[in-house]
Amino acid sequence: MTKMPKPLSHSGRAMGCSSSPHNPSSSSHLSFFLLLFMSLSLFCPCNGQNSLSQGQVLRDGETLVSSMGTFELGFFSPGNSTLRFVGIWYRDISVESVVWVANRENPLSDKNGVLTIGSNGSLVILDGSNSSVWSSSNSSSSSSQFTNSTAILMDTGNLILYPTEDTNDSSGSLWQSLQHPTDTYLPSMRVRVNSAMGENRAFTSWKSDSDPSRGNYSMGVDPRGTPQIVIWEGSIRRWRSGHWNGLIFLGVPNMTANYLYGFRLSSVESDGSTYFTYTPLNTSDLLRFRISWEGREEMLRWDATGNEWTILQSEPVNECEKYNWCGDFGICNIKKSPNICSCMDGFTPKYAEEWKKGNWTGGCVRKTELGCGKNTSSSLEEGGGDGFLEIEGVKLPDFADIGSAKNANDCEANCLNNCSCYAFSYLSTVGCFVWSGDLIDVQHFESGGRTLFVRVAGSELASRKISTILIIVLVVIGSFLFCVSLWLLWRFKEDVKACSILCCGSRKNELPLFDISNSITEPSSELSGQYDLEAKQVNGPDLPLFNFNAVATATNNFSEQNKLGQGGFGPVYKGKLPGGQEIAVKRLSRKSGQGLEEFKNELVLIAKLQHRNLVRLLGYCIKGEEKMLIYEYMPNRSLDKFLFTDQSKQNQLDWRKRFQIIEGVARGLLYLHRDSRLRIIHRDLKASNILLDEEMNPKISDFGMARIFGGNQDEANTTRVVGTYGYMSPEYAMEGLFSIKSDVYSFGVLLLEIVSGRRNIGFRSPEQSNLIGQAWQLWNEGKVMELVDPSIASSCLRDEVKRCIHVGMLCVQDSAAQRPTMSSVILLLESEAASLPLPRQPTFTSKRSDIDSDHYFDENDVNVSLNNASITRVVGR
Repeated sequence: MTKMPKPLSHSGRAMGCSSSPHNPSSSSHLSFFLLLFMSLSLFCPCNGQNSLSQGQVLRDGETLVSSMGTFELGFFSPGNSTLRFVGIWYRDISVESVVWVANRENPLSDKNGVLTIGSNGSLVILDGSNSSVWSSSNSSSSSSQFTNSTAILMDTGNLILYPTEDTNDSSGSLWQSLQHPTDTYLPSMRVRVNSAMGENRAFTSWKSDSDPSRGNYSMGVDPRGTPQIVIWEGSIRRWRSGHWNGLIFLGVPNMTANYLYGFRLSSVESDGSTYFTYTPLNTSDLLRFRISWEGREEMLRWDATGNEWTILQSEPVNECEKYNWCGDFGICNIKKSPNICSCMDGFTPKYAEEWKKGNWTGGCVRKTELGCGKNTSSSLEEGGGDGFLEIEGVKLPDFADIGSAKNANDCEANCLNNCSCYAFSYLSTVGCFVWSGDLIDVQHFESGGRTLFVRVAGSELASRKISTILIIVLVVIGSFLFCVSLWLLWRFKEDVKACSILCCGSRKNELPLFDISNSITEPSSELSGQYDLEAKQVNGPDLPLFNFNAVATATNNFSEQNKLGQGGFGPVYKGKLPGGQEIAVKRLSRKSGQGLEEFKNELVLIAKLQHRNLVRLLGYCIKGEEKMLIYEYMPNRSLDKFLFTDQSKQNQLDWRKRFQIIEGVARGLLYLHRDSRLRIIHRDLKASNILLDEEMNPKISDFGMARIFGGNQDEANTTRVVGTYGYMSPEYAMEGLFSIKSDVYSFGVLLLEIVSGRRNIGFRSPEQSNLIGQAWQLWNEGKVMELVDPSIASSCLRDEVKRCIHVGMLCVQDSAAQRPTMSSVILLLESEAASLPLPRQPTFTSKRSDIDSDHYFDENDVNVSLNNASITRVVGR
């Protein structure tokens, strides 16, 4: 936004609104000053800087300021536009923060416009030729007929037009800006909910970041059933919040009654409407909702420390949040990526071939038609043989009706006796939800959600009961055999122990969970084409247990020719299974500084993760002191080799591939921090831990140092600092404090290395000791393109590169609070219109110190740099 104008001048008040004692020497000029005062009083406001009275004008360059200085009103030009608009914005915020625009469809082309109150008492905007381009009477249900009125800018951001004789009673106002909003929903603003009125599309997005005219997206309330917030793209639904249950919106994951703000459905108005309003729990917070020009609903809170708006919530955030992504009677579950859509029980894909290809929009159809309506009258009264299948933890379908029922049993009975009722759900705070049409926009939640009962034919229920009975019988038989086995082991434990010592000898230092060295069976022919693994699975992670002999055969008995490299964990070998599948075997070294804890940590963590930008763990192998992890093989090895080790490989990384790698790593980190079932801090993100598949897609690896965070945990402390020089954040290296912002710092360093093709610590220049310092100096001097790798300097997209470097500088800020989250990083990288805050000069540098460390190296590496040292603990002098 262009520089905002100065507050409205009070020179008129100084000249004409104050009195002074009579001075005989000036009496001859009294008539002149009185005449001047009367003239000026018609154009300069005298009621204070937060109001505009009849006959006064607000020129371009002057502003009104609310009494507490929170909001300001005046003329402005958004972004790089030269057009002039009248709007309201937060006053003391450097970031563009316009919350309301008057003439959004009729901008002025020059700075000759004025805001004044017309002869009929309405607010009007006049251009240089004194023609009206906007009037409050055009946006009001009834035009003002008061010839004398006053406009006051309130500290709520509301511009209210009052009759001049009654400026203290908001109920007697002639017009209010908050009753005619643009794209922003402010605290205390009322959004009307009226069933007779139907959908209330209260907010409309800007057309672009620099054009406040009406855009493609609108946001408001759909009152059907119970109210819910909806985003429309044109006339098509794009997202919905789920139904309001009196406390929360049921379709917003993890929302609670005290969800950062007090959201409530308030009292009935005179026309039968209710309205939604909200109040920040901390009244000193600057909090607002808006519909962005890209079509996202965003909840923003001002962060004075970071001098930026923090995005607390943004919808939709993934495919499952998009409206009806899986079609009618489909369920979307983002945790099951890439096959995130499935049909409800009793249903099958409508277009099977398209469904297999990942086109789920056709939805699902019933396997068996309902019996209701095809039976006798007596059976119809009993529900026609139909019944209900229970689906737990879901976002309830759209277009619900509220039925009459005293409890859940009544709700079920009423639905069963109504042939047009396809599903129901009972909520104690609302009552009986019923659906009489297709079940649309259903999403599964890992936590939260409600239970939906879907009507199916009796035959589907019968087959479900048979399956349940079989499962119960198998569980009972298995439990019985397990108990018998335990009893036999206890009964003959002495004999078993003696036989074990006689046959195998005494063993020490084995993994305490299990020993498989003498219980391995040969792989079946059906499995040999995919994995060589034991036919059974052990308790613990849901991963195959590989046969040790098969792994040894696959790696040519761990020969030097098959060795890919060496890390702090131990050597890594390439292998090939009998079916032809290539694998990478990570073998724990007895001399490794990392051991059993890191092995368990990586085994448990990565087994629970599924994302295209995380390396896939195929299984594990344990035999005595041997502990191995088996991964998918990455033919292009690590990013470290392409950037720093092999000059010929460096030339293969053009800018497009580098940017795809940056995006992929960012998405992988976002999944770890926010979208995975476990909230994970990696703690050792670096170039050598980014592996590249055959298509150069990046995959984050090495989770031995990673840690799990609790749902409400933001920061943790450790006395054992682990990680790699040059990638560790200051608070972690010096104080042992780590959080998701620690990974953000490492990502920032990695981003700068990818752009420059140089290591952070290995970099040297006469002025700087590391890459971060050099990047800041060049960025600050406006020479940022000198940082770019010469091999891509002539072919890269300059604006894209500059944005990446800017984001990298934001990620390596000294203070964790000043660094963006990974969701903000992705938004900043992928949106050219996103506003980038200015970074502060980073002062932290990584140098040698008395720290015990393990060294990661590869036998093909010529030079070993300091950034290949993994710190295991900090030792004070």
